[in-house]
Amino acid sequence: MTYITLVCAAGMSTSMLMAKMQQSAKNKGIEAKIIAMSEAKFKTYTEPTDVLLLGPQISYLEGELRKTYEPKGMKVAVINMVDYGMMNGEKVLNDALALLG
Repeated sequence: MTYITLVCAAGMSTSMLMAKMQQSAKNKGIEAKIIAMSEAKFKTYTEPTDVLLLGPQISYLEGELRKTYEPKGMKVAVINMVDYGMMNGEKVLNDALALLG
């Protein structure tokens, strides 16, 4: 199981992308738990996360979040702005999985 968490300012726009990513994972037979939430809520989130994806609107937090979470084994990246805008769940899922190698 791969655990992917999407975070943005309020968690609303990433929720739409999350649904598209979940459908893509299902279509490909990939076992993934994909959730979306606000950046503030993630600070108290205790469930596993393998990949932490940031909405482009909070890309300024990337350095801070990398420093905090990569030592804990999480991969941290900003979602490509075009893929985010187009709600390209398949591409964002593929990018997240590529981070894991």
